[in-house]
Amino acid sequence: MQELTRQKDKTEIYGLLSQEIQDTALLWEMAIEEDDTSLETEIEATIKKLKEKFNSLELEILLSEPYDQNNAIITLHPGAGGTEAQDWVQMLYRMYVRWGERRGFKAETLDLLSGDEAGIKSVTFSLVGENAYGYAKCEKGVHRLVRISPFDTSGRRHTSFASVDVMPEVNDVDTEIIIDPEELRVDTYRSGGAGGQHVNKTDSAVRLTHIPTGTVVQCQSERSQTQNKAYAMRILQAKLLDLKRKQQAAELSEIRGELNDIAWGSQIRSYVMHPYSMVKDHRTNAETGNINAVMDGEIDMFINAWLQNNTAQNQS
Repeated sequence: MQELTRQKDKTEIYGLLSQEIQDTALLWEMAIEEDDTSLETEIEATIKKLKEKFNSLELEILLSEPYDQNNAIITLHPGAGGTEAQDWVQMLYRMYVRWGERRGFKAETLDLLSGDEAGIKSVTFSLVGENAYGYAKCEKGVHRLVRISPFDTSGRRHTSFASVDVMPEVNDVDTEIIIDPEELRVDTYRSGGAGGQHVNKTDSAVRLTHIPTGTVVQCQSERSQTQNKAYAMRILQAKLLDLKRKQQAAELSEIRGELNDIAWGSQIRSYVMHPYSMVKDHRTNAETGNINAVMDGEIDMFINAWLQNNTAQNQS
């Protein structure tokens, strides 16, 4: 029923868009016949809005892969570099939260480990909303930052790396991932961090270990052990689904004889703040010089370019 509703919504949007195009074409023909130049500005503005609506609908139609409509679970980890890399993770975290807000998604922090001096050692959060995973999945990979480090008293230029992992949140009704309680080890411990009268006083943090795969997840964002366990189960389901899909992809890759470079240096996008300003996606060559806007969450141009490029490759 949910899928039926989504398809009906798309059909209705298509019908309205088609009618608007016909109305605009009719208005344009009338302006030509009557030689009325006063309508030129109105028609141009309408055409611009129609293009935006068309592009938006086209992208939603591209989100047709399994789990594209699901919520997204995103995990960020710094590369080598200590505080500088951890600060880069915090910058990316803010960027994705701001992007999610622009898209109307709700951000929920599931697990966060702050850096010793600044930044974030690791963070896992979810973006809740329709098509969140479909849009966010292209962000998976290594992101590279080049800038003058604020933590270097000598003012030298530094290059930092951070890994972004994106997984779909699995619904409770999904039967593809079933976790046997007998294959699960549950450990509780005292949560860390500032604030809260229960912090460091009760064993509210939860760590889950899936014994067959060795997958470990943890959550300490909530005061309640029950809530932390529920959040940890969401992350575990997503990780097991991601593991299953990777195994399937590896089998297909072996059959096809493909070899993918997954080295740490194979960044998907570079963010350069010095000696010039530029953000470039190395998969699609989409780029912009407005790095401040990108860091404030304006990353749709990279996501849209990847979705269109990925669909074209699948169809070829």
